[in-house]
Amino acid sequence: MVNVYDQIKDLQSYYSPKIIAEVNNEYVKIAKIDGDKVPWHTHENEDELFLILEGFLVMEIEHQPTFTMQKGDLFVVPKGVNHKVSSKKECTILLIESKTTLHTGNVITEITKSINNQKNNV
Repeated sequence: MVNVYDQIKDLQSYYSPKIIAEVNNEYVKIAKIDGDKVPWHTHENEDELFLILEGFLVMEIEHQPTFTMQKGDLFVVPKGVNHKVSSKKECTILLIESKTTLHTGNVITEITKSINNQKNNV
């Protein structure tokens, strides 16, 4: 058993997803976002589920109006859709992603974390 809120207390940095569980071929991850460092990116072959646990997350989808998600909101970014997330204040999210999903798609920046780093949250 994993208590999500206990896991959140252990998060040390922003934009650094932490794998907290596995379901079939999916990882369940948590992350804290604060600001605008996540680049525009696409996951060509995987959908990505966002669930807001605390705060507000700004979701930008290419060629669509920007919208803000709040605690309890869930949204799935379909595979192949270019997107970007940010927040004006600290926001905590839960993600469900295929084990093959790259953190920032094919875009590599200073916040990009490998799957191994997400398992160890470094």
